Amino acid sequence: MTAVTVALPVRDGGPRLGEVLDAVRAQTVEAELLVIDSGSTDGSIDVARAAGARVVEIPPAEFSHGGTRNRLMELAGGDHVAFLTQDAVPAAERWLEQLLGGFALAGDVALVCGPYLPRADASPMVRRELTEWFARMAPGVQRGPAGALGPATFFTSANGAVARWAWERVPFRPLAYAEDQRLAIDMLAAGFAKAYVPEAAVVHSHDYPPLDLFRRSFDEFRALREVYGHREPWAPRPVAGRIRRSVAADRAFGAAPWKSVGYHSLRALGAALGSRADRLPPAMRRACSLEGRT
Repeated sequence: MTAVTVALPVRDGGPRLGEVLDAVRAQTVEAELLVIDSGSTDGSIDVARAAGARVVEIPPAEFSHGGTRNRLMELAGGDHVAFLTQDAVPAAERWLEQLLGGFALAGDVALVCGPYLPRADASPMVRRELTEWFARMAPGVQRGPAGALGPATFFTSANGAVARWAWERVPFRPLAYAEDQRLAIDMLAAGFAKAYVPEAAVVHSHDYPPLDLFRRSFDEFRALREVYGHREPWAPRPVAGRIRRSVAADRAFGAAPWKSVGYHSLRALGAALGSRADRLPPAMRRACSLEGRT
C-alpha cells in the first residue's frame, strides 16, 4: 500500500483540470493519482490519463458526492487519501506534505483539511466570505462532541484528507450533498479528531451568474438543513439586517454596493428556500436546484 493517494471525482473538468493535475504532480510528496469520471465529454479522461492518473469510468447516474468518494476510498492504494475537486488547485508545492502533516499532530486524527484561497478574479463578496470563514478556523487538532453548524464541525472534500483506518469504521454517507460535513460529524461522534492546517491551501472559488447563485445557495442550505437541522431566517427584518451588514462588510473588499446587495439578496433567498426544501413540491425543488435534485 502506498503512503498517499490524491483522489478526484471528475465530470467535464475543462482547462482547470489540467492545472489541478499539474499541481499535484509538482508536489514534494509522491502520490498515487486516482480519478473517477462520471461521463465527461470534453476530453477530461484523456487529460487525466496523460497526467498519470488511474481513471475509473462510471455512468453519470451512479454519481453521488458521498457514494463516489467511498468508491474512491475503496480503489485508493494509500493509507491516507487526499481529496480535491476538479477546480481546486493546490496553491504550493508543499500542499500535500503540509496536509499530511496534520495526521502527525495526534494519533487519533482521522480528517485533515486546509483552506480555500479566492481566485485572482474572484468578486469582492466571494473574497470576503472565504477570508472571513477560514479566519474563524482554529489551527491544529479539534475533537468532539460534534456541535452545531460552524468551524468546529467543518471539513471539506475539496481540500481534505481521510485516514483509511478511520474511514473503514466511519465511511462517507451516500449523500447527494454535504457529504464532507456529515463525515466530520460522524467522525467526531465516533471519538476521532480532525485537524485544520492553514498552510495547506488550494485556490478554489466560484462566481456564479445570478440564477446559478440562487440555485447553488438553495442546494447548500438544503444540505445544511438535512445534515444539521439548520433553518435560515425567513422574516423580512432579520434577513434585511443580515444583508445590510454584509454589504457594509463588503465595502472593505472594494465591492460596489449595488452588486453586493444583489449578491446577498439572491444568497438569502436561496438559503431561506433551501432550508425549507422539505416543504416544497418535488418539481419546485428540482427547478430551484443547481444539481437538479428533486
